[in-house]
Amino acid sequence: MEIEAQRREERGKNAVRRLRKAGRVPAVLYGAPGEAVALAVDAHQAQQILRSAGHNVIYKVKVGGSEAAPAMLKDWQVDPVRGDLLHLDLQRVAMDAVVRVRVHVHTVGEPQGVKVQGGIFERVTRDVEVECLPADIPGEITMDVSELTIGKQLRAGDLPLDPAKVRLLTDPRRVIAHVVAPAKEEVAAPEAAAATVVEAAAPAEPELIKKVRKEAEEGEEVEGKGE
Repeated sequence: MEIEAQRREERGKNAVRRLRKAGRVPAVLYGAPGEAVALAVDAHQAQQILRSAGHNVIYKVKVGGSEAAPAMLKDWQVDPVRGDLLHLDLQRVAMDAVVRVRVHVHTVGEPQGVKVQGGIFERVTRDVEVECLPADIPGEITMDVSELTIGKQLRAGDLPLDPAKVRLLTDPRRVIAHVVAPAKEEVAAPEAAAATVVEAAAPAEPELIKKVRKEAEEGEEVEGKGE
C-alpha cells in the first residue's frame, strides 16, 4: 500500500488547523536512514489505511517526487469526541533487518468446556510480542479453541508460528485463554435455614417481663410450701 505525502514547511497550531480544514492530516516520518520529516497526508486515504490495515503493515511512503520508502504505522491520534484523525506517526523500516512487534491473537470456535460442560471462556492475553523480518510480520495469529475443556489452557507456546520466520518473545508459558468452572453458590441446609427463620422471627423478650415472671414463679413456690 502506498501513501502519498507532501512535506510540511509550516508549523504551529494555526498551520495545523489550516491543514485539517484542507482535508489533510499532519504526520511525521522518522527512523534511520534519514532525519525526521514533517508530512501532510490526505485525510480520506489515512482513514482508509486505519480501517483496512492498522498496525504491523508495511507501507510505501512517497514524499513528493522522491522514491517510495517502506515504513510502518507506529501510532496515531484521534479526536475523542468527533473521532477525527489528528496525527500519524510513521517509522522507516529496513526490509532486511528484524523488528520487534506485538501481534493480536484472534480465537475462533466455541470451547467444549463451554458448550458441553457449562464452563466460562476467559481471554487472558490479547497479543504477543514476536521478532521477524518486516515482510514476515503476521497480520494476526488465529487459534482454534474448540477443544478447550474446563481446566485446560491455551498458552503462548501453543500458537501456530513458523519458527523459521517468526520468533516468539513472549514467555511461552503465558496463558492466552482458558475455560474455568462457574462459581458455585452455597445453599444452606433446609433444617438450618428453617431454624434461622424461626430465631429471626421470634422477638426478643423484654427484661421487665422476665423479671415479673420470675417473681411470680417464686411467689407460687412459697405459697406451695406454706400449704
